[in-house]
Amino acid sequence: MGDSPGWDVHVADNLDGRERYDLLTSLVVPRPIGWLGTRSPEGADNLAPFSYFAALASSPMLVGVSIGHRASGPKDSLTNIRGTGCFTVNVVDESHVVAVNASSADVAPDVDEFRETGLEKQEATAVRAPSVKSAAAVLECELFREVDLGDAPNTLVVGRVLAVRVRRDVKRRAGSLAIDTASLRPVGRLWGVDYSTVGEILTIPRPRA
Repeated sequence: MGDSPGWDVHVADNLDGRERYDLLTSLVVPRPIGWLGTRSPEGADNLAPFSYFAALASSPMLVGVSIGHRASGPKDSLTNIRGTGCFTVNVVDESHVVAVNASSADVAPDVDEFRETGLEKQEATAVRAPSVKSAAAVLECELFREVDLGDAPNTLVVGRVLAVRVRRDVKRRAGSLAIDTASLRPVGRLWGVDYSTVGEILTIPRPRA
């Protein structure tokens, strides 16, 4: 065996905010993108992507998205979720990556990102929230709970998935509801302005006990 390359150790408390962000988001990759469709109590629709997003549980079906705050207060998505108690998560595939990036622009609360990005919207079936009509799949969620993250400039929103809408041309795995990844063509978030596509898929059977 060759010589060890050695290690650089970064103590989190000794880093500034930008350094912590760069290190964390360049290592925890690729991350799924929570492309949230929300509506304000006044009826203004909003579409925005968040890369701190994950599946949390299947029974009940829960997803979590950590929404950052602006210096002036909560982002529009969080304000809308608090006001209406619901949202959609639109699955991001390769055909939507340009629109996803465009929908991340910091605009006024009354600006409709669906219109700005040229995306046709569709009303969710189980909650009162907009979704991307052309999305491969949509998770329709009600607010399950908020989690206070202490001094972090983020709020963790946990949504309970009430319904899942899947486009009929997206293939399923034989004999199940599992979606075929090669057919879905999902896009993940990397560091900075980088995104990832699926590329080669490795199928490795789990070991038997």
